[in-house]
Amino acid sequence: MEEQYMGIDQYGNTYHGLKHPRKDLMARLGYRSAQRMFKDKRDGTSVHTGYVVGPYWVDVVTVTPWERPA
Repeated sequence: MEEQYMGIDQYGNTYHGLKHPRKDLMARLGYRSAQRMFKDKRDGTSVHTGYVVGPYWVDVVTVTPWERPA
């Protein structure tokens, strides 16, 4: 299965079915550029968590199927 991503902005809007998160978010939101967004961890390091596209701060997460035997 091909890896897919989902984005959630600061207003709670969701963006499903992202195959190339940066490219797809810019196309859906109508902007031509995006900046990387980082969050600080407790140990003092920073991690890339999403993109700032126009006025939207979008956290990107990987979508994995969840299934278990009945």
